[in-house]
Amino acid sequence: MIDRILVADDEYLVRQFLAEAISREGIEVVSAVNADDAMTQLRQQDVQMAFVDLKMGQTSGMDLLRFGNENCPGVLFVMVTAYGTVETAVQAMRLGAFDFLLKPVTPEQVSVLIDKARQWSHLKECQGYLCREGLPTPGLDGSSRIVGSSEAMQAMMRLATRVAPTHAAVLITGESGTGKELVAAEIHRLSAPRSDRPYIRMNCAAVPDSLLESELFGHEKGAFTGATERQIGRFELAHGGTLLLDEIGEIKPAMQAKLLRVLQESEFERVGSGKTIRVDVRVIATTNRNLKQEVERGNFREDLFYRLNVFPIHLPPLRERGGDIAEIAQALLAKQEQKLRRRLTFAPETLACLARYRWPGNVRELENVIERAAILEETEVIQRHVLPPEITGSAPSEPGAESLPAFDLRQIEKHTIRRALAHTRGNRTEAAQLLGFSVRTLRNKISQYRTDGVELANNLSPA
Repeated sequence: MIDRILVADDEYLVRQFLAEAISREGIEVVSAVNADDAMTQLRQQDVQMAFVDLKMGQTSGMDLLRFGNENCPGVLFVMVTAYGTVETAVQAMRLGAFDFLLKPVTPEQVSVLIDKARQWSHLKECQGYLCREGLPTPGLDGSSRIVGSSEAMQAMMRLATRVAPTHAAVLITGESGTGKELVAAEIHRLSAPRSDRPYIRMNCAAVPDSLLESELFGHEKGAFTGATERQIGRFELAHGGTLLLDEIGEIKPAMQAKLLRVLQESEFERVGSGKTIRVDVRVIATTNRNLKQEVERGNFREDLFYRLNVFPIHLPPLRERGGDIAEIAQALLAKQEQKLRRRLTFAPETLACLARYRWPGNVRELENVIERAAILEETEVIQRHVLPPEITGSAPSEPGAESLPAFDLRQIEKHTIRRALAHTRGNRTEAAQLLGFSVRTLRNKISQYRTDGVELANNLSPA
């Protein structure tokens, strides 16, 4: 399971970019400004993956890679550089690097690499079609990770439980952030005997069109420029188990025809090979699009839609599950208690605000709000004032509405900066990342408040 990643780079902008790209995957980020700092973090933190710059002063990224091989054999190292050569890449791979990236790196590349890291236990040479290990999935500890006792959620779970033991394809629909991937993982967990086999997922929206066929079906060495070795595709890795195709609506029509063939005939060929491979894979697809409308517009094949839509499950938005909000919020706060290592609870009026809000970003937005509130709150009780103004109702309701008085806004800003600095132990670089603006802006604000006689934090780091 990948839940914490180290980013080691002496360039602030690169660290910030990688941290943002990784955070979008729901993964915690640990930052290091040089190799020595990274070694300290690796000793102190439970890190599963690391993005490492090759050139970071006296101690290089290669030195850090050697250190990792000796002291942290379970960490997957991705080497990142603006000065890549074939020789350097080969050296990094020989030292055990998981992958090698050239700057500038794209968010899509980061997402694909994280997805591969999650499935690294499968990315080995297989005997026939079978892989020996399964990928950890949410809920495999024997209990469901899905929270919600509303009638809508209970009805959805009854459907998921009914279809789980079958081989039927499942299409899970719903708005972004509603938890479609969790439902897919729950279906796999309940799909005995298939639940003991691999659970492979792929975010179709995160893979470039040019690489999608190779990612799904694999390729042979030399099949195209850059194919330096054989790669096993997701269908082959999922043999005997479940393949989740997340955001299936993003696949282009040309690729849809090839996917349809696999669903119909359970066979395919790797790119660059004429050998037909047969697989036994249960496919679960998710989408936030209306695929019926996409079919009418000519963007999605009708025959593929009916192949995927054998057993449809719709996940309702959070605003239609009002009774679940408090329950989900409590579960998310428990996660923050573990991360921050402190006791936390909600004030009644805070829960009331959360329950009234419409949550356009659904559970994902709720999780982000609770994480921010847990960081900002100084006591054990999450108070209403640490929630964003659009949730408490203090934000302007429409353009042109009166803003809050300037004094109140400055008080909120000072309080927010103070809490961010306290959380990062005075590290301005990390505090600026947390607050979402530049270090220069943070320094200017600190200077201004000092001029006003306000000391925001003691022992501030010059970082």
